[in-house]
Amino acid sequence: MTIPQEQFDDLLSRTALASLFYYPEIAVDDGDYSLENDIAYCLEPVAGVSDEDAERLRVVLGRVITNPSAHRSELLALVIELAPSPDA
Repeated sequence: MTIPQEQFDDLLSRTALASLFYYPEIAVDDGDYSLENDIAYCLEPVAGVSDEDAERLRVVLGRVITNPSAHRSELLALVIELAPSPDA
């Protein structure tokens, strides 16, 4: 199943938003916070990806949310790999 580019764009937008609101002490300051919930929120637009690809995204999303500067290129590379080419 091919996931449309627009859905990957939504994943990137959600990840950027989750990253903006993340700070290391959030788990202490907000007892209800869960990184897994943020990751699940980011993955919603691409729910149709394979389990293997979803797991790869899950790992990278966690890294990007907690440290976007260090890992954003890793996420972009994975999205480019999984999304259809613009000419398709």
